[in-house]
Parts: sequence; structure tokens; C-alpha cells
Amino acid sequence: MSKKEMQPTITEHGVIATILGKETAFSGTLAFKKPLQISGDFTGEIISDGYLVISEGARVKANIKAGTVVVGGTIIGNVTATQRLEMLATGKVQGNIRTAKLQIADGVVFDGNCEMLSSEET
Repeated sequence: MSKKEMQPTITEHGVIATILGKETAFSGTLAFKKPLQISGDFTGEIISDGYLVISEGARVKANIKAGTVVVGGTIIGNVTATQRLEMLATGKVQGNIRTAKLQIADGVVFDGNCEMLSSEET
């Protein structure tokens, strides 16, 4: 493992507490409180008020409801980010998104509808 891989990722919500690695495949309902990073495959449903990172190369087939979602991999499903949704250049979303704040980088692939949440809905 390289030094870069060993260093913890720090977010505005603190250090990412849990990482589902590249070789990890998980299915079911995932709930968490501390920042979480998915680098492998996940199928099911994700529910949290926390911070979620879908890493480049990750494949997620799920409906997601989280506080903040950062997308660098592929999501097939609907995403609700009550605080913020950030789509990195390598990100792909096939599904509808609902969010209070949206940031999309050049090169993003997005196939779906977008609904901006008002402050009363968050």
C-alpha cells in the first residue's frame, strides 16, 4: 500500500471513518453517522444524515439519502443530498437527484432529473 493510500481523507465533517475498499462488494441497507467512503461495489439502499464519498471506480446501485454526497464513481439510482451534492469529473449518475446545493465538474455524465430543495425541505 502506498503512502498516499494510507493517509486518511479529511472532509469538512472530519476524517472518513469507514472505507469499503475496492475489492469489497456489499448489498443491503447501509446506515452510518461518521463520514463513509465506498470504493468497491454496493447494491441496496443508503440512508444517513452524514457525509458519503463514492470514489472513482466505485459502482453503486442504490437509492441514496444522505447529508452530503460526493460522486467520483458510478451511481445507478436516485440521490437525495439534503446539504450538498458534488459531482467530480469522473462521476456518473443515472437517476434523479434532489439537493439543496449542486456542484458539477466538467466531464460528468448525468442522466436524470434534478430538483433543488428549498431550506424548508432540508
